[in-house]
Amino acid sequence: MPEELLPRPSDVGVNPPPPQRRQIANAFAASLSGTALEWYDFGIYSASAALVFPVLFFPDSSSAAAELFAFSTYAVGYISRPLGAFALGRLGDVIGRKQVIVLTLLLIGAATFVIGLLPTYGTIGIAAPILLVSLRFAQGVGVGGELGVAPLLSSEFGAPERRGLWCCAPQIGPPAGNLLANGMLALLTVSMSHDAFLSWGWRVGFLTSAVLVGVGLLIRLRLEETPVFRAIRDKGESPTAPVREVFSTERRGLIAASCARVGPDVTYALFVVFSLVYGTKEAGFTSQQVLIAVLIGSATQLVLIPLAAALSDRVNRRRMYAVAAAIAAIWPFVFLPAVLNGSFVVLVGGIVVGLGLHSFMYGPQGAFITEQFSPRLRASGSSLAFAIGSTFGGAMAPLVFTALLSWQGTWPLLAVYSALACAVTIAGTLWPGRDYDAEEERQFAESLL
Repeated sequence: MPEELLPRPSDVGVNPPPPQRRQIANAFAASLSGTALEWYDFGIYSASAALVFPVLFFPDSSSAAAELFAFSTYAVGYISRPLGAFALGRLGDVIGRKQVIVLTLLLIGAATFVIGLLPTYGTIGIAAPILLVSLRFAQGVGVGGELGVAPLLSSEFGAPERRGLWCCAPQIGPPAGNLLANGMLALLTVSMSHDAFLSWGWRVGFLTSAVLVGVGLLIRLRLEETPVFRAIRDKGESPTAPVREVFSTERRGLIAASCARVGPDVTYALFVVFSLVYGTKEAGFTSQQVLIAVLIGSATQLVLIPLAAALSDRVNRRRMYAVAAAIAAIWPFVFLPAVLNGSFVVLVGGIVVGLGLHSFMYGPQGAFITEQFSPRLRASGSSLAFAIGSTFGGAMAPLVFTALLSWQGTWPLLAVYSALACAVTIAGTLWPGRDYDAEEERQFAESLL
């Protein structure tokens, strides 16, 4: 193995040599671009679940029931993530990080493209929503494998003291992908009539993903395997049953990491997904206005997420995560009633602040979660934590928000639910899991030489 690609004890916490810096840059670009494109696919589905699918795939239901059914298909993409973590995430510790992220990109891209070709309920009846759910399931499997492996790409080339920054590439991906997805939908809804959009325009966003995924695939195929995985493999220390090892030896880290995921997922669902329903149905905004507000919020995240990630390398990562979750628990009590006055400025400001708070949880999330597991088990452990947290967070959130609003007809229970999710995250940051340990990292670097 080229010696210059291995982390040296003397390099821990300092700038890596030029060859390794190039590898870090390439890995960061591969992780960011691929994840952004995958989340474009996921984002185009999320927005369509609020705007299109209730009409085209569940037309015989009442308005509230159609929204619940549409968001149920959204939830399937989260519920299937644990399967992706088991089936694909574990392979990151067995066959390598690079092979897994190529597989996940292909799986998500293919499923998204086929959704763009699906006949609607009016054409093939009940088969249409069944196929939609099946393809959404496939998307979730791919994301479940991606989430825990992608942060390792760039972080395992860089110094561990800067893990927060290097791990944030996949965290920048979702707002970047969401920006692309909502931008595409906003362009389509503005450039054509409502009837044309429902007839065929919505398909354009899904079919366009083929080009975007092709670009991401090209970048990822050129990437080298991480030096950490190569060293573990060459020393014959790759785990044969990494998932079983995680559950048997690293349960505390798994609990802490899984809980830490819940609050950010619910916060994201409130301000990006459910805001499309709440803003149009309750506050009287047009779908274009809400999409624009989400676009602006996502654009601010492109700056705030890496800023928060870098800051977490300089302050206590757990404490920063917990403080952001505590403020995020309060914000829905301000945002939800405020937007009812119909002010577009308030809508934009509320979503920007909400996604800003999400950024200060989400930015350091990749580093916090991967640090809960030993290097041999980081792909499997991180994938499981992301998937479990997402299942109890993002999977249920739009469904719960929609059901609570339909039942109560007003906002307080929505805010309470969001606050409870953030409380789970605070508990995760207080749970006695693993922390970054400079001595442990130094010893591990020595063992690779």
